[in-house]
Amino acid sequence: MKSGNYTYIWQASDWPSWRYGLAALAQSLTDVSRAQGLLMGRLADVGMALRDQASLSVLTEDVIKTSEIEGEQLNIESVRSSVARRLGVDIGALAPVDRHVEGVVDMVLDATANCNAPVTRDRLFGWHAALFPTGYSGLVRINVGGWRDDATGPMQVVSGPMGRQHVHFEAPPADRLQFETDRFINWANSASSAPPLIKAGLAHLWFVTLHPFDDGNGRIARAVGDLFLARADGSPQRFYSLSAQIQRERKAYYDVLERTQKQSLDVTEWLAWFLETLHRAVHQAQHTADAVLAKTRFWQHWATTPLNERQVKLVNRLLDGFEGKLTSSKWAAIAKCSPDTALRDITELLARGVLRKSDARGRSTSYELKDPPG
Repeated sequence: MKSGNYTYIWQASDWPSWRYGLAALAQSLTDVSRAQGLLMGRLADVGMALRDQASLSVLTEDVIKTSEIEGEQLNIESVRSSVARRLGVDIGALAPVDRHVEGVVDMVLDATANCNAPVTRDRLFGWHAALFPTGYSGLVRINVGGWRDDATGPMQVVSGPMGRQHVHFEAPPADRLQFETDRFINWANSASSAPPLIKAGLAHLWFVTLHPFDDGNGRIARAVGDLFLARADGSPQRFYSLSAQIQRERKAYYDVLERTQKQSLDVTEWLAWFLETLHRAVHQAQHTADAVLAKTRFWQHWATTPLNERQVKLVNRLLDGFEGKLTSSKWAAIAKCSPDTALRDITELLARGVLRKSDARGRSTSYELKDPPG
């Protein structure tokens, strides 16, 4: 499919003169701003400690989900430990963290906590190097901390499993990248008449279009978008995750990107999708706030109940949304203890009223948290 006499938007004669209908986006801008205001107002009343917990939860999810979009599964406990250490939030015993997890966390936190620092080539190179600390993407050596050279052919943006990948669009050739990235960086650091949320959406789209690295472009594009969202919020502390919402709507994300790349430089459709998805991300953050408040109330109620380190760890796992059923064998595996010790831990919590047996039937008895009274 071609638009006029070109195949992709970066081939248009007026590239990159972005156009959009602000009137068509006005309601979405209003809706997002209202939702952000409600969320920030709610969190303003809960105190610094709870805001830190909410931010920890959101940033952990952001790091996990931005990697999942690219098909990478990170260990949630390692990510949470890495984020908590950087935020100075006490979560008890920390899980081991590898260099790859640290790299993704470094990028996400630098993009948001240092959102007002300029976007520079070296900063983008640093993010890329953090994502690929070994110099490899899987088993393939890549050019780390530098623009791609297209030695293996044109850069194509694909999704789907190996052997059944779908090509969404092709990025500009490597010999244009120095000029194209300089132009993007100059725009990123310049004052703009565009509403801040619009600029965030344009930044994400522009970087994805360039796809200037051998790998990691999607994660870095989302970090660039988060940087501009943090500027728009006027706060480096994150309370919602656009990456998590994009992961929930991954197919729609790739579909709208593909349509946008093959149409004109009028990107109203992309910006409408971006703002609507952002609105849903902010709405979802209200549930995160609910979970943080519920967790705090739970521990306030059981503050005087003596629990060992294993019990605290497993109770927190349940409070954070344990997937599946918690059985004594899973307890033993997660707590790295014997089955007898796991059963003793559970029996103590049943006796104290912290846990109860689940009503769900199954081959093994499972357990869930008992709601504290009042």
